[in-house]
Amino acid sequence: MLSADALTIEEGSLYPALQRMLVKGWVLAEWKISVNNRRARFYTLTTAGAKKGGAAVGPTRRGKGSKTMAICDRHGLPVAVHVASASPYEPHLVPATLDARFLTDLPTRLIGDRGYDSDALDERLMTQYSIEMIAAHRRGRRSTQDGRPLRRARRRWKIERLFAWLHNSPRLVTRWERHVDNFLGLLHLACARTLLRHL
Repeated sequence: MLSADALTIEEGSLYPALQRMLVKGWVLAEWKISVNNRRARFYTLTTAGAKKGGAAVGPTRRGKGSKTMAICDRHGLPVAVHVASASPYEPHLVPATLDARFLTDLPTRLIGDRGYDSDALDERLMTQYSIEMIAAHRRGRRSTQDGRPLRRARRRWKIERLFAWLHNSPRLVTRWERHVDNFLGLLHLACARTLLRHL
């Protein structure tokens, strides 16, 4: 292992560790020709093996990560974005996302999927923001909205398209920035680019 003598590791302990990382999917291995014209195995760190830390990082089923929340208008353009730890339930992050909006005016209604079907969220949005939350009912729950508002839930594809636009920026697909402000700045730049493109 080459490290300008800053770190010395015996081969007997290095390769078993690399093999364990390979089995866990933390690294990828590929045979290539080295600078000495010898056949050698090169290891590349994967996304799962990247060490993540800093603010707004929390445990998930697949390791650590962050969660990007976004709100778009009826044209699919970004209205608010927020970065939080991957651990909290999405309905708990809706007020913080609204507080991070780009405009002073609040929307009159929000459309979400079944995960946002929460009586507590409905009540908080209505009392604190005067916003109607429209979400498809989870199975086993009593219907609290008639069919007319729920028909608006068909427009949820616009938020999916917004995330597809944002993920055209490779730095937003995987968070590599330790400081959440840096990642949020990149997210704001992507939103500005999306808005400028649709002027």
